[in-house]
Amino acid sequence: MDLFDQLRAFVATAQSGSFTGAAAQLGMSNRLTSKYVAELEQRLGVRLFQRTTRKVGLTPAGSDLLSRAPALLDELDGLLADVSDSSKGLSGVLRISAPITFGELYIAGMLARFSELHPGITIDLRLSDAFSDLAAEGIDVAFRIGRFDMASLKVRRLGAFESLPVASPDYLARVGRPETPNELSEHSCIVDTNRRNPKRWAFEQNGTQVVAQIEGRFHVNSASAAVDLTRRGLGIAYVPSFALSGALDRGELVRLLESHAGERGGVAAVYLEGRTLPQKVRALIDFAVGDFGNAGAYQPP
Repeated sequence: MDLFDQLRAFVATAQSGSFTGAAAQLGMSNRLTSKYVAELEQRLGVRLFQRTTRKVGLTPAGSDLLSRAPALLDELDGLLADVSDSSKGLSGVLRISAPITFGELYIAGMLARFSELHPGITIDLRLSDAFSDLAAEGIDVAFRIGRFDMASLKVRRLGAFESLPVASPDYLARVGRPETPNELSEHSCIVDTNRRNPKRWAFEQNGTQVVAQIEGRFHVNSASAAVDLTRRGLGIAYVPSFALSGALDRGELVRLLESHAGERGGVAAVYLEGRTLPQKVRALIDFAVGDFGNAGAYQPP
């Protein structure tokens, strides 16, 4: 039996979590998909899946194979595409993960622009504020914000963002404007629980860090929700610049403490260490570098 058919059945089963899902993806029967995987296990002499009545889960050996097999299959597909006159341009599925707010506000649009250049590529975008396990979930590239110093991942830095304290004109007219970080403790603040220290807002002025301890009635795990509540005049928020989506330019929100720099974080594309980067993944990352560089709204002011 063909090794590459076995590997394709294995990868599809691992990524879909079932033989049924893999069969649908590959356009073959459940029985044949299961047979390919069983023959691959026999060839390797190890179990790749722990099987239950409803789904399959990867064994350690299966996880190791999944970290390498997609790149091998991509290389094969790329080789065949290069030598085939009938094959034009990049094709196949790109599986991408990103944080929810950043994904909705930027990544989705970036992928739409990328897809215009590569109509043969299918985009599978998965949004979650939890870090994806790239190997276990079959993710080709993850876009991450903040800190991403993980030993098992390669990192391509795209840029940076700054967290900004903002409030609505209505709130400031009713309550007043804080002039120093310490005065934030006297205000109602929107607490974003996705932050590493939700109630500790750090600023910098002339090289000196100033930390404000804040409180608030609204606790949310979404920068977009924090911006929406702030726009409604319910308090002051401390949010990444990319989450503001032009609210400052439209006058819906006002930046506070302009003499203080907010916390900064990086934006990066990450992918698995030790794998040959498929051409379509490299094309996406290179496109993201240029696209992010043109997206001034996502850079620190």
